[in-house]
Amino acid sequence: MPLLINLRHLDTRDQKLEGELSVVDLEFDDRDEMVLAHQPLCHKLEVQKLDDSLLVRGSLRLVLDCQCVRCLKPFEFTVKLDEWTCLVPLEGDDKAPIVSDSVDLTPYLREDILLSFPQHPLCKPGCGGLKKPDTEKKKTNGKDGTDEVPSPWAELDKLKPKN
Repeated sequence: MPLLINLRHLDTRDQKLEGELSVVDLEFDDRDEMVLAHQPLCHKLEVQKLDDSLLVRGSLRLVLDCQCVRCLKPFEFTVKLDEWTCLVPLEGDDKAPIVSDSVDLTPYLREDILLSFPQHPLCKPGCGGLKKPDTEKKKTNGKDGTDEVPSPWAELDKLKPKN
C-alpha cells in the first residue's frame, strides 16, 4: 500500500508515520542486476502542513542486495538517509496529486532512495577484482639457477629455419 497522508488530519496537528513500505509499492525498476531491492523500506517520518506545501522530515533505510562489479561477489549495501527532508507542493505547476484529501508520499521517497543507490557497487573499497589464473609456467635455467619465464613466441621460434 502506498504511503498516504490525509490532509484533513494535518489541519489539527503534525502527523508521525513509522513503518515499512514494500518494494512492490516503491516500484523500483529492476534493470540493473548488480543492485536489487528485496527488503522493505523502513521509514520514520514527521509530516507538517505549511501554507501551500507539506514539509516531510525523518529517516529512511533500505538494504540492497548487490553484486560487486569487480569480483562479482554478492554483498549487502544499506542506504541510510538519516536527516531526509522533502517539500511537497500542494499548489502550482508541480503540485502533488490530491485524491480523497490524501497525498501519496511514495514517489518522493522513491526518487531520493534511487539517487542514493550505488552506481558501481564494490564489496570493499580496495577490491582487486577476479583472481587471474596462474598460466605462466616457469622453468629453471641450469646455468645460474634463476627462474625464467618462457617467451610466448618460443614455440613459434622453433619453426624458423636454421641457417
